[in-house]
Amino acid sequence: MATVATLLILLGLAWYTGGRIGSLLIDSADRELQPILTTAVNDVVAGRKPSASTPYVQVSVLDTAGTAVNGMPQPDLNERDVRELKAAEPILRFRDDPPTYWVGTVATAPDGNQRLVVAGTGLTGYVQAQRHGTNWLMIAAVLGAVATGIATWFSVRSSLRPVERMRLAAARLPAGQRLPLPDSDDELRSLAGALNGLLARRDEATERLRKFTGDAAHELRSPVASIRVQAEVAVANPDPELSQEVLAEIVRESERLSTLVDGLLTLARSDAGEVPAAQPVDLVDAAQQAIARCANESVRITLQAPTGSAWVQAAPTEVDLVLDNLLRNARLYARAQITVSVLPAGGSVRLLVDDDGPGIAAEHRDKVFDRFYRVQDDRARQTGGSGLGLALVAEVVRRRGGTVLVTESPDAGARLQVRWKSV
Repeated sequence: MATVATLLILLGLAWYTGGRIGSLLIDSADRELQPILTTAVNDVVAGRKPSASTPYVQVSVLDTAGTAVNGMPQPDLNERDVRELKAAEPILRFRDDPPTYWVGTVATAPDGNQRLVVAGTGLTGYVQAQRHGTNWLMIAAVLGAVATGIATWFSVRSSLRPVERMRLAAARLPAGQRLPLPDSDDELRSLAGALNGLLARRDEATERLRKFTGDAAHELRSPVASIRVQAEVAVANPDPELSQEVLAEIVRESERLSTLVDGLLTLARSDAGEVPAAQPVDLVDAAQQAIARCANESVRITLQAPTGSAWVQAAPTEVDLVLDNLLRNARLYARAQITVSVLPAGGSVRLLVDDDGPGIAAEHRDKVFDRFYRVQDDRARQTGGSGLGLALVAEVVRRRGGTVLVTESPDAGARLQVRWKSV
């Protein structure tokens, strides 16, 4: 592309320069004729006859009709040429062979008559110089573009050789290793640093995917194995009462499996960048509906919210997912009381879920939003937790520009706080 652009530019310059060759020849002839014309005008004004024409320059004195006087030679000029010369306009006659260039001006003779003094010369080689000059310039433009293309190719090839070596080295690097940084502080060092950052993110993503896949397989194995064992028991012992208990247990494990699969699909869609369209959602109304869905006789859930509405920018499904998971998590560990608070403040709205359970120790608070992380693994399995609920909460809130964190509640339990951008 660069070579083509260079060729077009050079061809344009060659065409323009070739056209200027004729102008240069005309300018040269004009500079030669003007002094001769001035001398001839002075002779006419003084009553003298201008000097005879040379083999290269013809000088003549004409009357206003264009006829030569005083025995001067008659130039080959038509009426239009005479009019232009009387107006002091130079003319170029291409029909002559060779083309001739004339200049002229009007002078007053001593007897008071107006005389047209003209001087002309043939532009020998004018057409050939313009034609051949343009052709040679075009050839030079093509050769120059080819030479430029070859030089550019070698130059770029030489400049990119270290980049190619770096690319090959990066492709052969095993996981965990990085490219050495060049000593020079230039673009190659910046490129090596960028590649190292890319390799670090690749290794991190690979490790995260490996861990996520292993954890998902481990979590799915448990309910699937439980369902299989319960089914085998029901087949081996066709007791109606026992079968009813087994079916109830299968239903519970199936629900747990369904919840786990839904969570995995939600996280997979989020990782793939599938984000629902945001719209204003009334957090107060959504909280009331979530409390109604999570009602439990053993745990009392109360709502503290401002009168009216508190609008946040999110998808309704995301708000429901956050509220359901926070309330479900709080209900698993609360003793008797859960408090949900909606607190508008400036450009954001805070959602607080407090319980009076055992709380979350400080060393676990930075990890509870990680996927498959459990504070107490055995206890979480007994309560049916998969370690994905809070991870889903963190994912859907953070992708909307919000924040999540865990602190201690006033009831000595856990406080889960979500901050959304308000509308």
